[in-house]
Amino acid sequence: MKVCIVGGFLGSGKTTLLMKMAKHVKGNAVLIINEMGEIGVDGATVRNEGYNAVELFDGCICCTLVGTLQNTLIQIKKDFDPELIIIEPTGLALPHKIKEMVKVSMIEPEVTLIVGICDAFRFRALVQKKEDFLRMQLSRSDLFLLNKIDKADDVSIKAASAWLESLNPGTKIIPISGLTGKGLEEAFSEIGI
Repeated sequence: MKVCIVGGFLGSGKTTLLMKMAKHVKGNAVLIINEMGEIGVDGATVRNEGYNAVELFDGCICCTLVGTLQNTLIQIKKDFDPELIIIEPTGLALPHKIKEMVKVSMIEPEVTLIVGICDAFRFRALVQKKEDFLRMQLSRSDLFLLNKIDKADDVSIKAASAWLESLNPGTKIIPISGLTGKGLEEAFSEIGI
């Protein structure tokens, strides 16, 4: 079993990517979606597409819902024994903390991978306003996906790539468009699905 944590700031395209990943998986996958409100929009969308989805509400799984996440992982392994668990935390979560919780959850995954999503289209504005947080959120990613290249200009794409490289030198950066599908085959191959 593999666990993939898809992290990135609000609006970076995590849910769109999550849906594409779920369609691409050859085998049983379960999605864990961390919703902040009472209504699970992302979870409902995923379930309407026919995928197994579990929602965790009213808190962040990297801080206030730690025990809930660990219990959920154990229950998913027992009920579904999936080949892949994809975790979509809120856009304000720190994926490396979630990775630590997965390690101590007793589900013993073969691989726990953090996929950091960076929004190329809004990159300059986000870094200007939230650079310290984005650094904390993305710096321990095992793979970077530079999303929304279909909307971003070349200057933004190059700037975002250089910034990601400076965050975590040597970590692979794959430019993608979750909307059009460009680059997703390479991304999925790198993730191992």
